[in-house]
Amino acid sequence: MMNSPCNELPPLLREIHSPADVKALPSDKLPELAQEIRSVLVDTLSKTGGHLAPNLGVVELSIALHSVFDSPKDKILFDVSHQSYVHKMLTGRADKLHTIRQFEGISGFMKRSESPHDAFGAGHAGTALSAALGMAAARDLDGENYHVVAVAGDGAFTCGTTLEALNNVAQTSRRFITILNDNEWSIDKNVGALAKYFASLQATETFTWLRDKTEGFIEKLAGSEVRYQARKLASTARGMISPASLFGQFGLSYYGPVDGHDIPKLIKLLRIIKRRNEPTLLHIITEKGRGYQPAIDNPSKFHGVGCYSISDGSTQKNATPTYSEIFARTLTEMAGDDPKVTAITAAMPTGTMLSLFREKYPKRFFDVGIAEEHAAIFAAGMASEGYKPYLAVYSTFMQRCIDMIQHDIALQDLPVRLCMDRAGLSPDDGPTHHGLFDIAMMRAIPKLVIMQPRDEAEFYNMLHTMNAYNDGPTAIRYPRGTGTGAAIPAQAELLPIGRAETLQDGTDIALFALGCMNGLAEQAARLLEAQGYSVALINARFAKPVDKNSLLGYARRCKLLCTLEDHVVSGGFGSAVLEALHDEPDTCPVELIGWPDTFIEHGTADLLHHKYGLTPEAVADRIQQRLHPS
Repeated sequence: MMNSPCNELPPLLREIHSPADVKALPSDKLPELAQEIRSVLVDTLSKTGGHLAPNLGVVELSIALHSVFDSPKDKILFDVSHQSYVHKMLTGRADKLHTIRQFEGISGFMKRSESPHDAFGAGHAGTALSAALGMAAARDLDGENYHVVAVAGDGAFTCGTTLEALNNVAQTSRRFITILNDNEWSIDKNVGALAKYFASLQATETFTWLRDKTEGFIEKLAGSEVRYQARKLASTARGMISPASLFGQFGLSYYGPVDGHDIPKLIKLLRIIKRRNEPTLLHIITEKGRGYQPAIDNPSKFHGVGCYSISDGSTQKNATPTYSEIFARTLTEMAGDDPKVTAITAAMPTGTMLSLFREKYPKRFFDVGIAEEHAAIFAAGMASEGYKPYLAVYSTFMQRCIDMIQHDIALQDLPVRLCMDRAGLSPDDGPTHHGLFDIAMMRAIPKLVIMQPRDEAEFYNMLHTMNAYNDGPTAIRYPRGTGTGAAIPAQAELLPIGRAETLQDGTDIALFALGCMNGLAEQAARLLEAQGYSVALINARFAKPVDKNSLLGYARRCKLLCTLEDHVVSGGFGSAVLEALHDEPDTCPVELIGWPDTFIEHGTADLLHHKYGLTPEAVADRIQQRLHPS
């Protein structure tokens, strides 16, 4: 991994190698450091892409945290942790920022193996409070004295795990610090009752002064022995003046809301909270994208963005529509013909492109916030009343719904349509976001149909097939970005469930490819044919049920049957093929090609495919070695 020379960094940031260097800076230099950090973020991410808007919003908070706490002894956790770039810069990685999300570079999320300052790895929402509370409990059991600080955005407070953690704070640890970073956004604008609740808190800044005055006055009047009564009275004042009484009910002392870009005030409050021997919550108000106008104007776009022009924030538009766009347009088209079609997402209307559906059919669009489990059961409820809900969630987040898919959807034969965006490799985001495990997790669930298209035209047909199928749940997995550029057909073709498509016949080798791996299979076939082999190409289409008739036909004719999938080999499509052929006589060997049984790092798709042997040349060589072992 290449480091950029330190002299490319601005002067103050150039001297920051650890949190100790942040503490050593004079207080009047901290706003200048914040400006330098913003400048480096905007410049660097314009070349690499990344989570710009979230990080611009937490610059002052990150500086204040490292001015007050002592990482890595004190544990600082960021929920999701896509807003940890500034933390990384302040803990000795500023000169590596240009490698972020690049192959063999630093991660775009917290990663324990990367630095001792990354106390807990993340990538999904709603984990920080639970993990931090576990750390605090371990600290208390060991009799240690360090601090644990969980930083969570207001979007994470719509997540069930966050509320479950809050429910256990008071009974688990006497000392625990939560910082609620309230910017009204997760990826998109936050929705739901809690989002409105936090918005109302933003109008109550005078409460901080009143709470301090109330508690201080009573304690001076009656002495330290009535501290408990003073806190109860202060809590009563909270309830009368601010909806912050919610956190009091969870046993947390509430501070705020305060300006999250006021470094002196943040440092002062954090020092006060650090001395308190009780669970506390500091509520700060920040601006997502602060300091860069294009990110302020469009925080959803700049939540996670590719390369962009610094001057105006413009990005290059793909001439070919993405799978997400085709999904949203097709669903909107079907909704025009079928009033029972509804769309559901979990805080991802832009990422899944369901914002297009929302514009046309707002009453049939439901964004439930970061609550995938609720979204799945919500969809089940709609399906039980005769509606056709399409739940669109990234594959990596659909993992949270496995219990609901099994217990609430499949067990009741409910025709919920599960649409798994970003299935397969999600290159630059890395192991927390690769959709490489969904088939294995879902394949054991009875009655669930799982399909994957080889191109955009087949994707269109599969969506219509899902809409016509009402005998139980269906799932479709589709990749990030664009496909082959195949034209959308004028008329949809309904596909027979569980039927593969033979693209090319052959007698020596049969390549059964699922989804986007058809392109790799075709290229490998050309190389094998050049060596004199007769190669059959079969578009598998379905991971469940597999086409046993087609499999048996080729397994009894060919010398080798090979499966290819953009998924881990363990438990995936290839495993289903082995199971289907297990008790059948006179079948040929089967070679499984996919991702290995490990967590795949971040990097470009090309680099990762080369590293793990998923290129035409590597596949052809592997097949020949299996046929002719040395």
